[in-house]
Amino acid sequence: MEQTKIFTTIDTDSSKGPESIYTVPLLKLIKEAQQQHGLRHGDYQRYRTYCSSRLHRLRKVLHFPQGDRKGFKKREVTLDNLKDEKFIYLPLIQAERAWAYAMQLKQESNTEPRKKFHLVARLRKAVSHSSHLEYICQSPLCDARTKLEAQAYSAWMQGALFFELQEWKQASEKLVMSQTIYEKMASALNEDEQILYKQRVEELNPNLRYCAYNIGDSSAQQDLLNMRSKGGKSELDALIAQTREKQAASLLEVTWRGRTVPVRLEKIRVFLLAYQSFDASGGKANNYDAKLSVYETILLDCKEAIQALKEDLAAAAKIKVDVQPSQLGSQQYLLSYLTYLRAILTIDRNLVMVDVFKKNFAAYQSGESKKVAKPQEGVKLYEAMVQLSGELQQLQGMENDKKFRSDLELLVKVFKAFRCYYMALTCQGNRQWAEALALYQRAETYITQSEGKKLEDSDFSKYSRVGQDLAHLRSLVNSGKCAAHAQNILGVEDINAAMSGLSVRSKKSLSLRLDEFVEDVSLTSTAPNVIKLPPNMASVPCKPLFFDLALNHIDFPSLAENMENKKSTGAGITGFVKGLWGWGGKK
Repeated sequence: MEQTKIFTTIDTDSSKGPESIYTVPLLKLIKEAQQQHGLRHGDYQRYRTYCSSRLHRLRKVLHFPQGDRKGFKKREVTLDNLKDEKFIYLPLIQAERAWAYAMQLKQESNTEPRKKFHLVARLRKAVSHSSHLEYICQSPLCDARTKLEAQAYSAWMQGALFFELQEWKQASEKLVMSQTIYEKMASALNEDEQILYKQRVEELNPNLRYCAYNIGDSSAQQDLLNMRSKGGKSELDALIAQTREKQAASLLEVTWRGRTVPVRLEKIRVFLLAYQSFDASGGKANNYDAKLSVYETILLDCKEAIQALKEDLAAAAKIKVDVQPSQLGSQQYLLSYLTYLRAILTIDRNLVMVDVFKKNFAAYQSGESKKVAKPQEGVKLYEAMVQLSGELQQLQGMENDKKFRSDLELLVKVFKAFRCYYMALTCQGNRQWAEALALYQRAETYITQSEGKKLEDSDFSKYSRVGQDLAHLRSLVNSGKCAAHAQNILGVEDINAAMSGLSVRSKKSLSLRLDEFVEDVSLTSTAPNVIKLPPNMASVPCKPLFFDLALNHIDFPSLAENMENKKSTGAGITGFVKGLWGWGGKK
């Protein structure tokens, strides 16, 4: 033990050269710790507990306690006692602990607003520790990379504090400084280490654009929507929600089908703003999964808005006296509009799901994909769209709108045509030929009633593409109807297996069809089909069995006389005695 102490002292005294320079990858250290101790699932309390335990272990290993059993005595890491690179970990983990506590309070502040003051206090403490870390890393014992990482980390922590304080300009300056340092470092490192720093740069973009929006950049909100369509992160959703809440104050009324109604509830205003920007964010989605995610988000907002309006109407109905108005009330009309939006958005989402289903179904039928795609999925999607169209026909206030109702009837027929087609495919797969044929005929009827007609209402003009698919659907229905009709007549369970056994060419050998002319190319080839060798086994007659049946019909001569003479001559003395005494003779 003493030798170890002497060696350490000698090494410390001689560590004035460049060989004792510390290299501490701060970003890598904190990212690994966050992923392993709770932040992968957003558990900031677990991460804060880990930071406290790590601090205790480090101080014990470094023999750097804060006081003794008698009391607490604060000890800060200074340039003088920077004898090991682990001393740099102390202010880093202290800053992480304070930041994790602040993020935990931020989650809890949704229900307890008073905790926002505590949140800001903990962020100030994290900024203090990160600034101290930056000061220590300016020591000549740290290399250039460690100094840059400390500057970037400190700038990011200060930017987070200004962001919570809503000091947008200062927050933007600090975040830009941190992003710039990380970008420069990424360009100077190898490919394996670049990934982590590039991810950090991308994480800072949403906060920067939100700061730009609050400073006065009107294009920043659209940039946030585009970011969400690409990534779909919860932090972006929170920033977008805050942006819409600020804009909602200017949205006081809405116009639908020539009637303007006021919008009183804040939740409905926020949803309508989200719906206005929905086309831009949904249209720029990269793939089907991103589109469906955007639809699910907007539908959830719509349902919450409808529920809030229904509760408001129910509360108002308890106070007001029942009066039969000549026209539908403004809030009832607004409820009809929100119900219309919910149905339209659901139909649009189902059409996206139909595109995904058709792609998978075609790949499964052609054998390109092993993923099972059954026609029942198409039946469910189109059945839902038929029901939604029926709900739209029963909306209050739309009873006298003929154009609205006629377009809905046309849409219902189109959806029913596709539904009948996929129902027919389902029956065909279950060997129900008669039912499949009837469904094909019903689909053909709906196609005939809908083909050639156009959607006149502007609210339904976007569904004209669905009507254009009717020509392709008719060809599919015709081919399916012919197959179902043939299967129904033949009564064959598996038509494919039955057809595979048929052949245009004869498979008989030449020796078996000498009286028939069939063009056989194999006769001129190297292996002609002349006779089958070895021949097939055939039954032959066996040796006959002879039975003598004439013996039963022959009359032989009587030999009774010969038998009597033989008996008389062969009696001897015994016969003489029997005759003498009178016994033994015939009676």
